[in-house]
Amino acid sequence: MNYLITIIGPTAIGKTSLSIALAQHFGCDIISCDSRQFFKEMTIGTAVPSEEELASAPHHFIQNKSIFENYSVGDFEKEALEKLEELFAKKNIQIMVGGSGLYVDAVLKGFDEFPDIDESVRSEINSKFEELGIEFLQQKLQELDIDYYKKLETENPQTLQNPQRMKRFVEVCLGTELPYSSFIGKRKNKRNFTPIVIGLEANREIMYSRINQRVDIMLEQGLLEEVENLFPHKERNALQTVGYRELFDFFEDKTTFEFAIEQIKQNTRRFAKRQMTWFKRTENATWFDFETDRNEIIKSITSKIQNS
Repeated sequence: MNYLITIIGPTAIGKTSLSIALAQHFGCDIISCDSRQFFKEMTIGTAVPSEEELASAPHHFIQNKSIFENYSVGDFEKEALEKLEELFAKKNIQIMVGGSGLYVDAVLKGFDEFPDIDESVRSEINSKFEELGIEFLQQKLQELDIDYYKKLETENPQTLQNPQRMKRFVEVCLGTELPYSSFIGKRKNKRNFTPIVIGLEANREIMYSRINQRVDIMLEQGLLEEVENLFPHKERNALQTVGYRELFDFFEDKTTFEFAIEQIKQNTRRFAKRQMTWFKRTENATWFDFETDRNEIIKSITSKIQNS
């Protein structure tokens, strides 16, 4: 039987160091499912593991794409499953780690199946979006699938600002004349592994303190210069993320540098809160305080494997 040890939790909680410790203990590889770390142009602002960390265990899906490529969660699901099949042929225990809940779910559970949508529907939505902006998509989704809109508003509000995903929701509604939510949960995707999900958490004060500290460290490492180099490409989808958007505003003279840094910290804290809301819904996850002795976590994982 194959086992995929999956480490989840908010940003800056220590997932990377735990994943390396587990990979060294079990003698296996690490699949990264942090959607911000896929892109080779983004290093500091995405907290890519250091060269030393990357050398400590074999890693996959880190800085393997460019911001100029279109790369979807569906693409990741396909590639990650192919890589896991290859890795499981060598060792029946592998590790996945990352803070992108949607990408974790894609590998563990897969996606629902949607009908093909006529290209004319897609073209019409694109032209309306170009003319009216994200508000058009938000309003349309409210009209066509108010239940799903409210679910996003409560559980994943940043998605309401994501044009690519909002276009998809609306095109499914218009193209099928059915709510997007009516297609969810209908398909069961088979996996050739058993997930063992380990969550890391901390109380809010500690978590927020670690986030603030990480932002300060990123600045010392050269975050400002990294964002400045990417400024000419600020419209790219991959760059619509915390740590980049706020400094783009600074380079456009919309805010002061100090305010931009405070916004990065605040928005990262909000992001961490949303991550926890998402991950706490994960089935059969075992949660540990981030300072828990790693041997205790290893013991828990080993017990689950032996008893499965």
